Amino acid sequence: MGPLLYVLIGYVGYLVLLSIITLFLFFKDKNMAKNGGGAVRIKEKTLLGFTALGGAIGAFFGRILAHHKTDKVYFSMVIYFSLLLEAAVLGALIAFTFVF
Repeated sequence: MGPLLYVLIGYVGYLVLLSIITLFLFFKDKNMAKNGGGAVRIKEKTLLGFTALGGAIGAFFGRILAHHKTDKVYFSMVIYFSLLLEAAVLGALIAFTFVF
């Protein structure tokens, strides 16, 4: 195991932190949209950026729970691609930590 275990723990912590922030951003933007936030809304590129940088799980659940950005196909593509990428990295870290 060794030092890769710390990398695995750090990566999981990073994903959890970014997912919580992304989930919060989706709910905050939905709330702003319902209240007519207009210019103070969170930019789509900010939501997509947090999604791509590790918040895909938060974006996935934020989109479902807040019913936000559900009609945007490119949001689906970024979220699902990011989920696959995060799962692949996590799987590789688990494999190299415990199997090899």
